[in-house]
Amino acid sequence: MLKTFKYLALAEGYSFLFILFITMPLKYLGGILLPNMIMGMAHGFLFLSYVVVAIVVSQIIKWNFKTLLIVLVMSVVPFGTFWMEETYLEEKLKKA
Repeated sequence: MLKTFKYLALAEGYSFLFILFITMPLKYLGGILLPNMIMGMAHGFLFLSYVVVAIVVSQIIKWNFKTLLIVLVMSVVPFGTFWMEETYLEEKLKKA
């Protein structure tokens, strides 16, 4: 489950950055809407999956509420999921 969460966190982070730096300029500067719509739906699915799996993983690993809150907040901060994955998951994966 930890590896799944790790890959999900990375996918969510990349989708967030792709929307932020590629599809949003296409939408607002180029008037091209389709890439933003497609990536927006994909990112929405990844974001919701990230939140659900984070809650499940927090129960498995026995994270306290503060740690879970930090992990969830990192999903809305650019580059946050990359930091979270490095800080909270790498040490757990090395022990497993």
